Amino acid sequence: MSEPVVTPAGESTSDGPPRAMLIAALVVAVAAIGAVLGIAATRRPPVAPVVIASVPAPKADSPTCRTLIEALPDRLGDFQRVTAAQPAPAATAAWRSGDDGVPVILRCGVDRPAEFVVGSPIQMVNGVQWFRLDDTASDRSTWVSVDRPVYVALTLPQQSGPTPIQALSDAIAHTMAAVPISPNPAR
Repeated sequence: MSEPVVTPAGESTSDGPPRAMLIAALVVAVAAIGAVLGIAATRRPPVAPVVIASVPAPKADSPTCRTLIEALPDRLGDFQRVTAAQPAPAATAAWRSGDDGVPVILRCGVDRPAEFVVGSPIQMVNGVQWFRLDDTASDRSTWVSVDRPVYVALTLPQQSGPTPIQALSDAIAHTMAAVPISPNPAR
């Protein structure tokens, strides 16, 4: 090993760069790696749009539905509003929890469900009366608001919990006045 040479001015010379320069270079490298990792963590691939099947919705273009669609929240608890695949049916919206979760889908201006007859059970959620249709072939149910000037259908995955229907009931109650229910005649 060679020893540093001491110059007459008392300065030492060594075989490498000064220690301060090494520390500065190390700090810059760590900061650069942290910045790259931070950017990579916040960049996510685009979420695929939700395909919304078209169903008869004769009042989808009504001012009532346009007002509701404009008032819908961006979040329904864990569900974030997502883009619908084009061409999307009029007066529809979708929310999804995660990139590949089953979406919550809202359709405004749909027809009165044929199954909604006198004596059908309805449920009140935040001031809105809902009629429930279960889809036995999937893990979804569709709820139809039945006490507003237009029918609004809300298709929910079973694991969605109460937040989506509560938040959307609030939006419906805020934008549409309640009307008497009008079920089909009993069968």
